[in-house]
Amino acid sequence: MNRNELTFTSKGLSCSARLYLPQNSSKPPVVVMAPGFAAEQDFRLAALAEKFVEKGLAVITFDYRNFGKSEGAPRNLVDPKRHVEDWLAAIAFARELKQVDGARIGLWGTSFSGGHVLVAAARDGKVKAVVSQVPFVDGLATVMNFSLIYNLTGIYHGLIDLIGSLFGKTHYVPVVADPDQFGLMNTPESKPGYLALVPEGSDWRNEAPARIALTLPAYRPVSYAAQISCPVLIICAENDSLNPAKAVKKCASKFKSATIISLPVEHFEVYFGDNFEKVSEMEAKFLAGQLFAESA
Repeated sequence: MNRNELTFTSKGLSCSARLYLPQNSSKPPVVVMAPGFAAEQDFRLAALAEKFVEKGLAVITFDYRNFGKSEGAPRNLVDPKRHVEDWLAAIAFARELKQVDGARIGLWGTSFSGGHVLVAAARDGKVKAVVSQVPFVDGLATVMNFSLIYNLTGIYHGLIDLIGSLFGKTHYVPVVADPDQFGLMNTPESKPGYLALVPEGSDWRNEAPARIALTLPAYRPVSYAAQISCPVLIICAENDSLNPAKAVKKCASKFKSATIISLPVEHFEVYFGDNFEKVSEMEAKFLAGQLFAESA
């Protein structure tokens, strides 16, 4: 496959993107992809892109503002509203690219971005297919999965960061931590599973502004599910310690056209080994089937 480094603009800032193209293909359908919580496009997205390109699809991956090589400060700012704006900008960018068929666009998101693709698809109204992998669908359900002490600690750090931001300061907390320490994700699988995604030599830092702890409970992509008209594939992890399987299945029941595949795995197990091979093949077949059907 061919890979090209590109940029597009979101709310006046430059976002880093990559275009993957199958060889000897003229204006293929395109899948837009972005990483999960506080992550970068270098975190295993290329491996997925390769699977999709093998099916004849083009792929665009991108980093949100404030992440990777994209512009913006403070760095690693997790903000659902901003992320969805970046998704919509990336979709608009894909529609204008001469190398792909901008009328046949699919979305792929995982974990936190698995929720963003639902919101973006509902707001855009024109995408042809969505894959939402081990998705964050309901902030309240996710928060209720953690202890009261944990949530109060998050609010404490969030308030420090919010107040500090009024004076140009940022209060950072770990993105992932061991269970006996505070981090935005600190379940037993979180730290080893997440850090395994980070490529060797990356300058990514395990920290993010703490203010996300204040807004996370109110972010509910599930509320957009009924507005999505295109087919949706949901990959649910039965033993997910971050995004409860019950909430994911409830969300899936609200789509007009949905396929849900539930696997007996933890949240991070879908990114590696046999589970990755199985899931990526299902996702690639789904996206190719939906997007190439649009040209029939």
